[in-house]
Amino acid sequence: MLTFRQILKKVQKPAYYTGGELGSVVKEKTPDLLRYAFCFPDTYDIGMSYLGGKILYGLINEMDDVWCERAFAPKDDMEQLMRENNLPLYGLESHDPLSAFHLIGFTLQTELSFTNILNMLDLAGIPLLAKERTDLFPLIHAGGPCAYNPEPLADFIDFFVIGEGEEVQPEFIRAVQEFRREGGTDKVELLRRLARIEGIYVPRFYDVTYKEDGTLASFTPNDDAAKPVITKRIVRDIDSIYYPKEVVVPFAEAVHDRVMMEVFRGCIRGCRFCQAGTIYRPVREKSPKVIDQCCRALVDSTGYDEISLTSLSTSDYTGLMEAADTLLTWCDPKKVSLSLPSLRVDNFSVELMDRVQHVRKGGLTFAPEAGTQRMRDIINKQVTREELQRTCRIAFEGGWLNIKLYFMIGLPTETEDDILGISKLADEVVSIYKHTPKEIRNKNLRVTVSVSSFVPKPFTPFQWFGQNTQGQLFEKQMLLKDAIKNRYVSYNWHDSSLSILEGVFARGDRRLSKVLVEAHRLGAKFDSWHEFFNMETWQTAFANTGIDPSFYNERERRYEEILPWDHIDIGVSKAFLMNENEKAKRGEPTANCREKCAGCGVIPSFGGGFCG
Repeated sequence: MLTFRQILKKVQKPAYYTGGELGSVVKEKTPDLLRYAFCFPDTYDIGMSYLGGKILYGLINEMDDVWCERAFAPKDDMEQLMRENNLPLYGLESHDPLSAFHLIGFTLQTELSFTNILNMLDLAGIPLLAKERTDLFPLIHAGGPCAYNPEPLADFIDFFVIGEGEEVQPEFIRAVQEFRREGGTDKVELLRRLARIEGIYVPRFYDVTYKEDGTLASFTPNDDAAKPVITKRIVRDIDSIYYPKEVVVPFAEAVHDRVMMEVFRGCIRGCRFCQAGTIYRPVREKSPKVIDQCCRALVDSTGYDEISLTSLSTSDYTGLMEAADTLLTWCDPKKVSLSLPSLRVDNFSVELMDRVQHVRKGGLTFAPEAGTQRMRDIINKQVTREELQRTCRIAFEGGWLNIKLYFMIGLPTETEDDILGISKLADEVVSIYKHTPKEIRNKNLRVTVSVSSFVPKPFTPFQWFGQNTQGQLFEKQMLLKDAIKNRYVSYNWHDSSLSILEGVFARGDRRLSKVLVEAHRLGAKFDSWHEFFNMETWQTAFANTGIDPSFYNERERRYEEILPWDHIDIGVSKAFLMNENEKAKRGEPTANCREKCAGCGVIPSFGGGFCG
């Protein structure tokens, strides 16, 4: 057997597995210490870029008698050596096996990470199925955007956290600590205590039945502790909540290796395809003063030379100019650059451009999402062709030369003209560049058209629509490929089979757990990585378990059908989503939240007075 040091000498990225980075937390192992493992079901470089993980790591480690460590999915070379040498998956800070922890929490950022969760549990020597884990600890829980439809993972997870972690995480950790101090040993009784906490969903306390056609017949609690409806938890005042003043600075390069500053939560826009814009309602903004304080502390403690102001739509932040001006008073002298992802075409300005190009000028990214106004009205993407032209003109006159445009194909009611409209928009962007005076524009224009395939998601107006088949998506991808002739335009598209699989699990139910077990047995993992993903493996898993994937993604739902996530309450009413669906069919847009309240239901659900 190889030692740990010998194993690290044989892998490509040993820094992924050592721990000990600047900002990492080590605590004394006392009998009262509650051990918590924050698990990101992907590799270190991706997981270390996740802002939510940085927040929860700091928040939990500030709690008395609680130690939060990190664990990531090892790459293939490391996993093979770990299995060959009986090295179980471990926490980075202590190198203790995950089986020694009390709480193991997974973040669910994408459905394509589900097999990695199973693989990490298996690598830790922990039984996959919740019913097979009879010991009190470790308790396996999960949260994040994919937890809003928890059913495909219901057989593996002891409890789910529905909503924002800063609000509920300390509460359930304290409940577990209290149970330990009382000397409790009954796992079911502990889960009952947790189920009584708002925002906690314990799958074993609910029974599911199905109709002959495969749709849900009933979803009912089987324990007095279980609530018929689980309401998400939200932070009402994000100025006052915890935000880290120090974060772990990775030894190895991370995907986003910079200070990440959240400026607000939620979104005012109401794009009908966007799950995040619905589940994170209502909008809550952070004040420029708090943003400045947090950024100063993080730059000082980490040494980073870039700050990224993040949100679902950063240019919708009402305090953006004030915050940017305040930050630039000290960022400029320190040569710290300011980046603003998630910019919108319809509110990009010369003033905004001036603030993001002081130190380092990169490319600009915009998301028209669809190639025609008809299609943008259907999806409620409030961007016009004229606004895109104006924005590109401002950018080119300001010396920017790299423009990336994001689009989707496979949207409801889409036609060939809608797809070809993407190529026409890209050509118009090039034309605007060419009409920009040579003395003020930069050379070497590059316009990138990046196209993904639409996946209907829960808690969106499009949750009832059927998804395009893989064949239909491929035809549309090739139609656009043939249409793009401009030498200044590059075209990227995503593997449609990944979108098909994502669609299955996005709107799936508990019966998919056996497909996940079978796919794991067949070797599925890292399904979002092209070098690992194998659709044939999944086709075999579906065939071996007798599950038809088209039932979950291609089928159009009826309004009266019980959906697998109907027991989750996000504050946005189902009636509102239905109304938006009907408006989409008529091609009618809905004004954004600041122009006119659309009555989504989130204000009365959460007390009102802080949306928009």
